[in-house]
Amino acid sequence: MSDTELAFFESLPRSRGAASALLRDEVGRVLLVKPTYKPMWGLPGGTIEQLESPLTACRRECAEELGFVPRLTALVGVDWVPPRFSPDHRPATAFVFAGTLAPGEFESIRLPEDELSDARLVEPADLAEYLPEAAARRISACLKAEHTVYLEHGRPLDWT
Repeated sequence: MSDTELAFFESLPRSRGAASALLRDEVGRVLLVKPTYKPMWGLPGGTIEQLESPLTACRRECAEELGFVPRLTALVGVDWVPPRFSPDHRPATAFVFAGTLAPGEFESIRLPEDELSDARLVEPADLAEYLPEAAARRISACLKAEHTVYLEHGRPLDWT
């Protein structure tokens, strides 16, 4: 690549990517984890690292945060997060992968003490009590979707 081409690509805007696992148990409850570094709960997951695909990031984050890699079955949502709602004031794209917890997997969770303080199975109707508003919208939309849903700040678009 020439210096001119490199300078062009270096000048392009940057955005962050995140990947999370929307894991449900056999009765439909959603697995949430409680970070030590922020007040609200969230799905297991985190930032997509350099040269990592969203699915690979989700699997890695689950292994780090839960102590195992759950069975992931589908990409259920892609959510664009506006810069004003992002902690670093850059836009982000959040990928949500669905999966199931096998019987006994919840009891086998091993949380990293420096990152997560608790894990809980929550009824879908109670998600808003645990999550920031946009995250609750995102997860609720993903739970209702019959196919992969595209969202902007947790809101489905009116494609008409």
